[in-house]
Amino acid sequence: MKDKIKLSDKKIKGIVQERYSQIAKQNSSCCAKSESCCGSSGMAEQIGKVIGYGEEELQSVPENANLGLGCGNPVALASLREGEIVLDLGAGAGFDCFLAAKRVGDKGKVIGIDMTKEMVEKANENARKGQYDNVEFRLGEIENLPLEAESVDVIISNCVINLSPDKRKVFQEALRVLKPGGRIMISDIVLLKKLPESIKESVQAYTGCIAGAMKRDDYLDLIKKSGFQELDVQGEEYFSLGLESEDALAKALALEAGISIEQLTELARSVLSIKIGAIKPKK
Repeated sequence: MKDKIKLSDKKIKGIVQERYSQIAKQNSSCCAKSESCCGSSGMAEQIGKVIGYGEEELQSVPENANLGLGCGNPVALASLREGEIVLDLGAGAGFDCFLAAKRVGDKGKVIGIDMTKEMVEKANENARKGQYDNVEFRLGEIENLPLEAESVDVIISNCVINLSPDKRKVFQEALRVLKPGGRIMISDIVLLKKLPESIKESVQAYTGCIAGAMKRDDYLDLIKKSGFQELDVQGEEYFSLGLESEDALAKALALEAGISIEQLTELARSVLSIKIGAIKPKK
C-alpha cells in the first residue's frame, strides 16, 4: 500500500492543502470520473446537477468557479435575504459565494474563507472577472476564523467540515462569529458506521472527503453541544460520487487501503451526504 501514513492533525492539514492546491491549479475535481484524481474536471457541471444545482445557477457564475467539489447546495437551503452578511467556510474557487452574492444583493456581503492560497487567488480572480463587488476572499482556517465576533448573519459550508481534524473548534468558531439569531446551513459527509482503519489512514480517502467524516449521530450531537439550537436535518442520501467501481478515485483508494472494489462499494453504502440547518440562540 503506497502513501500509507499515520495521519496526525498537522499531516492532515498539510495533505488537504497540497491536494486542494493541485485542484485549484488544474481546475479538477476529486469526484470527477477521470484518468486520475488530478485529471480533467469535465464532470464538474454534471456533479453540480446531481447534488442540487440548477442549470441557471451553474451557468451564472464565472468559468472555473465550479470545481465539482461539493455534496449539496447550501445556498438554496439557506434562504438568503437581501442585505445579509454571509460567510462560506472552505470557499474554494468561490462557486457558492457567487451564488450567495446574487441573493444578498449590493447591500449584502459574502466572505469566503479558505486555507489554500491557490484557491483564494483563484477565487479572487473569478470575483474580478465576474465583477462581484460584494464578495471577498480571505486566507484562513475554519478552526480559527479571521473575523470579529458576532459579525455575520449566515454561515454556509459545502463538503468541507469533514476535512477538519478539529470539528468541535469549527463549530465553536462558527458560533462565535455569528450574530445572535444567526444561522448555519451545512452540506457535508457523514457515516452510518465506523470506517476500517485502512480507510481511516488513507490519504486518498481523506482528500476524497471520506476518512475525516464523523458518524452521523456524533456529528449532529457535536453541533448541539457547540451551542446551536433548532437543529434541522433537511435532507440526506447516499453519497456515491467518486466511489463507483469504475471510478479512478475508487480504484486508487482500494489499492491504497488493500481492499477490493467490492468491499469499497459495500463501504460506500454507509457514507451519507447530509444537509443540516441550525440557529445561534438569541441573547
